[in-house]
Amino acid sequence: MYYLVVLTSAAIIISFIADRKKTVQGLRIAGRKFLAIAPSFLVMLILISVVLYLVPDKVIVHYLGAGNRIEAILLASFIGSITLMPGFIAYPLCGILLKRGVAYIVLGAFSTTLMMVGVLTYPVEKSYFGVKITILRNIASFIIALIVAFVIGVAFGEIKW
Repeated sequence: MYYLVVLTSAAIIISFIADRKKTVQGLRIAGRKFLAIAPSFLVMLILISVVLYLVPDKVIVHYLGAGNRIEAILLASFIGSITLMPGFIAYPLCGILLKRGVAYIVLGAFSTTLMMVGVLTYPVEKSYFGVKITILRNIASFIIALIVAFVIGVAFGEIKW
């Protein structure tokens, strides 16, 4: 994280040297966008924090961690498919779940289905793409998400060849 802050600071300084007016304008736009999403971000963060506080670690680890990996992956994929949550909430949530003992492969299944599969957005999607394309896209996205989870499991040594 430290490197990201240093790199971003250096990029802003270079940009400021190159064109002060555009840099200030860009920072103002970024600040307004941040302030626009901050309330919803805080509300979702508070709700997730309350739920994680109320649900004991043992329950989370039981269903998503130490038990049967296939069941945990399928449960995480199902939860991710039916949940509507932006990435800036989902990724910190995955970090919290990782600290509580949930495996990378399960987190991969959860986060990729969360971003790619849209059960709750189905009505909107079908009005733009039609029923057949929407269903095919969601099925393909679900399968791809499971493949991504498998690759994550291999990459982190949770699945041995």
